[in-house]
Parts: sequence; C-alpha cells; structure tokens
Amino acid sequence: MNTTATAPAAAAADPLRLTLVVGSNRHGRFGPVVADWLLGRIRDRDDLVAEVVDVAETALPMSLEPTPEATAALSRITPKLARADAFVVLTPEYNHSFPAGLKNLVDWHFTEWQAKPVGLVSYGGLSGGLRAVEHLRQVFAELHAVTVRDTVSFHNAGASFDDRGALRDPSGPDAAAKTMLDQLVWWGHALREARASRPYGG
Repeated sequence: MNTTATAPAAAAADPLRLTLVVGSNRHGRFGPVVADWLLGRIRDRDDLVAEVVDVAETALPMSLEPTPEATAALSRITPKLARADAFVVLTPEYNHSFPAGLKNLVDWHFTEWQAKPVGLVSYGGLSGGLRAVEHLRQVFAELHAVTVRDTVSFHNAGASFDDRGALRDPSGPDAAAKTMLDQLVWWGHALREARASRPYGG
C-alpha cells in the first residue's frame, strides 16, 4: 500500500480548527447574539471544529508590557490562536473602525496569524460594520494572514434578531455565512498543506 499517496488526502479530510474571535468588550454589547448565531452555522458543518476567544474575557494591558497578569492572560488565549488553521473575527464598528480591545488582542500576537485565512463578520448601524472590516483587512495583511473575499454583515443588527436571539429572516445571513465559510475552508486546507510542506518564513 502506498501510504505516501494517501496521507495528504487523509490530512486534507481532517476538520479545520477554527478560532472565533469575538471582538467587542463594550458594556451592553450585541456581539454575543451574533456570535451564538455564527457558532450555530459553524457547528452545523463537519469540516470545522470551533473554539472561541472573547475580547471581553481577556485582561491584556494596552501597553504590551509582559507583566505576570499579561502572561497569565496569554496562556489562555495564545494556544487557541496558535493551533487554529483558520479564524473568523467578529467585529462591531466604533467610529468608522473596529474596537481598541480587538486591536490590542491582535497586536499581542504575530506568528499565530501568519499564513492562515481570516473570515470577517461585522455588525452595526447603516454600514453594517463594513468600514471596520476594511480596516481589519489592512491589519491582517500586515500580519501575513489572508482575509477571504466574502463577508457577513448585519445592518441595523438589533432589528435583525428577535428577543430570543433568533434571526427574523435567516435566509440572507445563512447564505452569506455558507459562502464565507466555504471560502475559509478552501483557504484553510490550502494553507495548512502549504505550511506543512514548507514552513512560512515571512
């Protein structure tokens, strides 16, 4: 039996490890509602296994000083980023951009993002958070990550969900999530195989 021919195919069939980064820590935030919906879409698939990093549950100083408190916080966050094959970053839009807490979490890491794909999901008012998404694309390009083309955005997000956190009309968002996650899976497998055969040296 030619095991060298079957090993790459078996590896490609393994589910991708996906880390969902919930990017808001504002009091009264709406992010968990969107995150719960998104996790439902991810868990419906057999090609992704998800875990969560929530900015609101981190205690990383803005100074980037490696204090004992920062080291303790990183011990809970960094492994989830390091072992991920792909990311989805969920962001609101604050003043035409994404939150400072999210930027701080991103800036505490570097190699963990490299040569991995990032899907972007946003929510907000009329813009649906899309201006925050465009800023994040620039940040992740600098970190040698690959953002997938299609996004999921919720315009006037509060009106899109009912009091139980269910979408009033799931057809559009569900279709957008499938498109984005399909692209993420393609890139996730391609880049995982590339990193395995030739470590990224960027």
